[in-house]
Amino acid sequence: MAVSLINIQVPSVYKKNGNPVNLPSRMAKCTPDTRAALLGIRADLRAAGGDLVLSDLFRSYDMQLQSHLDYVKGKKTAFSPPPGGSLHEAGRACDLSLNKLKMTLKKFWPIAKKHGMLPIIATPNPGQDEAWHFDCRGSHDLVYKYYTQGKGTNMEPYTAMAASGILSVGIQVDRFGANQKAAAVQAALVRLGFTLGNIDGQIGQKTRDALTQAGVDFADPTVMLAALEQQLSQKFPEEFGVPSPDEFDMVVPPHVNV
Repeated sequence: MAVSLINIQVPSVYKKNGNPVNLPSRMAKCTPDTRAALLGIRADLRAAGGDLVLSDLFRSYDMQLQSHLDYVKGKKTAFSPPPGGSLHEAGRACDLSLNKLKMTLKKFWPIAKKHGMLPIIATPNPGQDEAWHFDCRGSHDLVYKYYTQGKGTNMEPYTAMAASGILSVGIQVDRFGANQKAAAVQAALVRLGFTLGNIDGQIGQKTRDALTQAGVDFADPTVMLAALEQQLSQKFPEEFGVPSPDEFDMVVPPHVNV
């Protein structure tokens, strides 16, 4: 039971024939818990006289690569990591229009936090690069903390968290080569609270011991991952839930300027 990216209709900074439009479909995808967070935030902002307007949400592998190349070439100043290092690729990060909030960034932060969205910068300074970037970390925050605590050492904590999120939606992370499913198994074990060293796609004794503790027999990585995803879906159901058809239309009126 893997996590699926689902569609969302949300206002964007883009225009067609001079009129505001929703976020293009290629970007308007996210995990179920991210979608719930964005809709909740939008409802709160609209009640306060503002709105949630996005410039970015999901990025495919190719889109993330282009964003990274634009940064490397100086076409954009804000840092953009290569593929495999951004929660945008997991459908768990968004870039929003600060001026459409109709409130200070400092006042917006508690609203975002209430719905499980966290800023990527340390202080609410709207003049700082990435002040517009917010993440819905979900259970992948456990991977971040695992690496912050030094239990994993082959990646920076944020990169490890992003890799975990990307793997969970079945998208390739280059650093793991042909061992994508094995790395996903390791990331799943970390999210379930087990210790196994680095998430590296190499299933050694520490990973086998963690599997035993999780009650999962050693087998083909696809089989092991399915068993672990079942446990994850029970522990973090909001990340796996798929909304009913009528929910796709809730609280998402057409984009209007405010």
